[in-house]
Amino acid sequence: MNSTHNNGKAMNPLRNDCFALPPGVNWTPVDEALERLRSRLHPVVGVDRPVPLSQVNGRILARDVHAPRAHPPSNNSAVDGYAFAGPLTEVPCTLPLVDGRSAAGEPYTGIVPDGHAIRILTGAVIPAGTDTVVLEEDCEVIDGHLQLNGTLKAGANARKAGEDIKAEDRILAAGTRLTPTQISVLASVGVESVEVYQRLRIGVLSTGDEVKPVGSTVTDWQIYDANRPMLSALVEQLGYQLVDLGHAPDRAEEVKAALERGAEQCDLILTSGGVSAGDEDHVSKMLKAHGDISNWRIAIKPGRPLALAMFQGTPVLGLPGNPVAAWVCALRFGAPAMALLAGGEWFEPQAYVMPANFSKNKKPGRSEMLRARTRDGQVEVFGSEGSGRVTGLAWSEGLVELDESARQIEPGTPVRFIPYGSFGL
Repeated sequence: MNSTHNNGKAMNPLRNDCFALPPGVNWTPVDEALERLRSRLHPVVGVDRPVPLSQVNGRILARDVHAPRAHPPSNNSAVDGYAFAGPLTEVPCTLPLVDGRSAAGEPYTGIVPDGHAIRILTGAVIPAGTDTVVLEEDCEVIDGHLQLNGTLKAGANARKAGEDIKAEDRILAAGTRLTPTQISVLASVGVESVEVYQRLRIGVLSTGDEVKPVGSTVTDWQIYDANRPMLSALVEQLGYQLVDLGHAPDRAEEVKAALERGAEQCDLILTSGGVSAGDEDHVSKMLKAHGDISNWRIAIKPGRPLALAMFQGTPVLGLPGNPVAAWVCALRFGAPAMALLAGGEWFEPQAYVMPANFSKNKKPGRSEMLRARTRDGQVEVFGSEGSGRVTGLAWSEGLVELDESARQIEPGTPVRFIPYGSFGL
């Protein structure tokens, strides 16, 4: 497992050339690009000391967890009723009741004699001498005797010790992101604290003279920064530690200063805009001059260009400037990459094949990601595919993914719908 430097950086950083593409590579299919990215990443965060369960929601396990005891720890009743030794094959049958009862938190400590029965409540330990429970609605008690009118198999309505979890079972694997239900499993066997990876620190930087932070005075040729608030919220909702690197105008020294702050404080930097090859694409220029950058020309729409770089030992994911393209790339490439860097597992988002409620003539060559939502068992897509249409982001509940092949889609055609929840949102 990873250990850390004094400044919190992991001792096994990524190589500076880890994102380099093979010579001659031009357009890269989405699946191939994802596999290349997965193969070049590994956890870059250290491990925290054992953290109490009250503080681990959303954290990623750094060690396998084994159960210190069984669950349930003893044989117990699944119902309110009466316990006796089964099987019961001769009916009707009358069994004398012993004095006392077995209740949850107050077990019966004696031994029930053969041919006798005892009152038992849900969750109570099954007393010695018994192994079967009859539901109280299925029997009668008359003058201190239990009368049964139907057969029962031995072990009916009884839960065996360890039938859910046995002592020493591995209950959760390293790399698991902890959720409330998994925390419940840990608590059920008495685990008080677990070792988790430190939170991945992700810096978010937006760039461009035409982009201004919300609250700024703008002219007609300037736009408000939608990407930084969007990406910042994504980082926090995925459970990582946000480092707001602010906005840098198109000046090389300011872009460099922002990247330097990110390299010092973060495990990963997300930028938006400035990663093409234009005169004012200072992110690309700065990464080329002071780092190692590879512009991955991925066959995806929207989503080009996608820059993957190293800057002073810190990985940089350079997203497109248009909000829709930035969102698509942040989800499709960024989310699984962040999970792996954070100590979790690389994942392919769960897709659901559903009938389309739209028409589209898709050309071959690139994969397409369409903003989409489901209604009445069908998938509908946003009316415009423009990557600057931020209203489509708010309208959508997920993405329709169309592969690189040509397709003619009509209402009823099966398509792959990926809900945003499949990315961890």
